[in-house]
Amino acid sequence: MEHLLGDFFNNPSSTLRVLFIIACAAYFTVKWWLSERQMRYITHHMDAVPAPFDSQITLNEHQFSARYALARLRFGRFGLVVSTVALLFWTLGGGLNILAHWVLAHVTDHPLHFGVAFMVLFSLIGSMIELPLSYVSQFKIEAGFGFNHMTIRLWLVDMLKNAVLSAAIALPLLYGILQFMALMPQTWWLWAWSLFIALNVLMMWLYPTVIAPLFNTFTPLDEGDLKQRLDALLNRCGFKSNGMFVMDGSRRSAHGNAYFTGFGANKRIVFFDTLLKQLTEPQIEAVLAHELGHFHHKHILRRMLIILPLSLLIFAALGYLANQTWFYDALGVSPSALQAQPTHLFAVGMVLFSLALPVFTFILSPIASNGSRKDEFQADEFAVNNSNGQELINALVSMYQENASFVGTDPLYSRFYDSHPPALIRVARLQKLLEGKA
Repeated sequence: MEHLLGDFFNNPSSTLRVLFIIACAAYFTVKWWLSERQMRYITHHMDAVPAPFDSQITLNEHQFSARYALARLRFGRFGLVVSTVALLFWTLGGGLNILAHWVLAHVTDHPLHFGVAFMVLFSLIGSMIELPLSYVSQFKIEAGFGFNHMTIRLWLVDMLKNAVLSAAIALPLLYGILQFMALMPQTWWLWAWSLFIALNVLMMWLYPTVIAPLFNTFTPLDEGDLKQRLDALLNRCGFKSNGMFVMDGSRRSAHGNAYFTGFGANKRIVFFDTLLKQLTEPQIEAVLAHELGHFHHKHILRRMLIILPLSLLIFAALGYLANQTWFYDALGVSPSALQAQPTHLFAVGMVLFSLALPVFTFILSPIASNGSRKDEFQADEFAVNNSNGQELINALVSMYQENASFVGTDPLYSRFYDSHPPALIRVARLQKLLEGKA
């Protein structure tokens, strides 16, 4: 028995294959179980609106949001099955191996062009698999509950724009990384990480003024009482931006939102036009105060400082595994035919790593979600101290109502998925903060 165990642990390919199978089974089972818990919770709590939401949300609206949430969860489970089958096909089923050898035989064996062609074809096939799911989500579920405002033409145009934009960003990045692989096969991952970080910072800078306007129209917030109220809030908080804008979100959806984008002198405040119609001026001010809280507490900067070492660790792991033949053998790729050019093997390794990583790291989701919820609590407290806390509560209730967000969630489901505190907990904490100010 000890001899058999020794052989098992001394064979990294077999070990990784078994660990991957276990991780896939756990990934699928936990996600399915969590969605089951959430559906059971919604079903058990859909016949009564909890306080304090019962003063504004009717029972019919509450049950409508329950049906909407259940429809999305059921469809999400179908998507989970599809994505898991696709994952197993690409890895243990040999799909990446088949695609790599087909590209070598029928497209190109060039050291750089092979990797780009391989990853582009992989992305195209993945997009074709996701296309029907995206269509059903938009034109069956969202449309069925009255939230979809998109036409099929706009949907297709958006996809085309996304494809062109992705190609414009990804192709130079891929060629750059593959060139690093060819020139520095041992340390390419460090240079690739540097390029990745630099490109992300550039995209953050360009997004408000170059990228976002490709998809939506942004108009400056009209002069008037609302702008004066919001300008006064910005002045009180010492916040400077590149302007406040209204986005034509109603072209695509009835859901409302507001967000900050950009950084430095290029920061913008953006309101969905749907949000401005849903909320009163004091409520909009309170929502903006919450968003200002994120900047006051430097949440975005802190997340970037966390992402830097984490992404470096991920690139280092990729750099190590991409050089190990057992990594490919374990996950369905035969490396022998690809080793004529190191970049051939590394390109396949990048895709293989991107497929396997989420399966192993999903169990860490509660850590990230918990950190995000703490940030939201801090931003809420800032809003209470710098605007009207009761109006923030009213705004949240109104947004839950208008967006058909079900009030309540299973605790375990929330720990994995909720980047914002559950509605009941969030409002209760806001009421406690208001009592403390009284």
